[in-house]
Amino acid sequence: MSRFLIRNFGCRATQADGAALGAMLGKAGHTETGAAGEADLIILNTCTVTAAADSDAREAVRQAHRANPDARILVTGCYAQRAPQELASLPGVHWVVGNSHKPFIPEILQLSYHTQTFLSDITQEIRFLSAPVEDAGDRTRPNLKIQDGCNNRCSFCIIPSVRGRSRSAPADQVVGQVRRLAESYREVVLSGINLGRWGRDPGDPQGRLVDLLRRLLEESPAERIRLSSIEPMDWSDGLLDLVASSPRIAKHIHAPLQSGCDAVLKRMKRRYRTRHYADRIERARALMPDAGIGADVMTGFPGETEAEFEESRQFIERMPFTYLHVFTYSERPGTPAAEARDPVPVPVRKRRNQILRELAAAKNLEFRRRFVGGTLSVVTLDPGSPALSGNYLPVTLARPLPANTIADVRIGAVNAKGLAEAGALPVLN
Repeated sequence: MSRFLIRNFGCRATQADGAALGAMLGKAGHTETGAAGEADLIILNTCTVTAAADSDAREAVRQAHRANPDARILVTGCYAQRAPQELASLPGVHWVVGNSHKPFIPEILQLSYHTQTFLSDITQEIRFLSAPVEDAGDRTRPNLKIQDGCNNRCSFCIIPSVRGRSRSAPADQVVGQVRRLAESYREVVLSGINLGRWGRDPGDPQGRLVDLLRRLLEESPAERIRLSSIEPMDWSDGLLDLVASSPRIAKHIHAPLQSGCDAVLKRMKRRYRTRHYADRIERARALMPDAGIGADVMTGFPGETEAEFEESRQFIERMPFTYLHVFTYSERPGTPAAEARDPVPVPVRKRRNQILRELAAAKNLEFRRRFVGGTLSVVTLDPGSPALSGNYLPVTLARPLPANTIADVRIGAVNAKGLAEAGALPVLN
């Protein structure tokens, strides 16, 4: 048996996979350590959503090998699924195990500890892998992955190729996990690669996400449930109505947009147009005037002209967003967009990124100012960290409160990144 260290890179789904893998290795008799120098086995659970993510993973392999040349390195995750040969050539790498075989890593270690092994075949049936995750610096809001994979084929996205088809955690399992988490935590975050598709697995339908949420409200004592990113057209009237009407669901809507230009959305192979997206966001705002509403937006998609970018910027400006996650387009080998012959120059991509970040900051500041003098419900995080409101605003507290507490706080001022409780010292940049 070995002492192992797991390092996770990327999204919440990867973090959940890593937590589940650590639990499985523990049950198999291995011992987890927090120090690379003490580990016999170093597992790097990678991301491949951008070229920068790939670069980070390769550098992590090199650092791990330098820190402990005697340790065997196992690389898994999305990069391992996409390009196993690239990783296999790096010094110290003994195993490359894609997402397709990640659930079998304990068995792989037992059977091939002395033999280099490389496994990556996304076409096979993939077992659902997940465990609740306590994020560093935010250990009072566990993330529970309840869905994995994606059946969409957006032209820029590599994720369906490395995570496989959409599949869902069983409803009874989710209810049981949330019940257990609710014994220790005030807020639970539900996440997935394509969360809105929960329950719609071909041949094994379990209902819709709204049905699962109703069960969680009825059968678990969770004080607050928060939904992570959901595709715009999966924000059904029923789901929006339930989020709006239940005091136990955070008033927080995140719906990826990617572009506010229909021509770009068409080239991206997105399954909606701006009028459809606007309908969902405007309905959400009408039902929940104080909700946090966010989106993912991409700049510099191949062929994006100045006129198309400006159309997108104007659409974003009209929408009642309270924050944006702005990404610069990054070519992913194996995707249709990577083969486009009209790439946007990188400096132009970055300039457009900055324009949207400045727009997002202005919209967020305007939103925050609305709550000065009012009261918000917050959950307290780790000591020294701001609390987080139900509508996704960080709030600096004026008084010490135990972590993992839900409390109503009166807002006294806007500060550099969020809000300040009355009596706290505000700092505005």
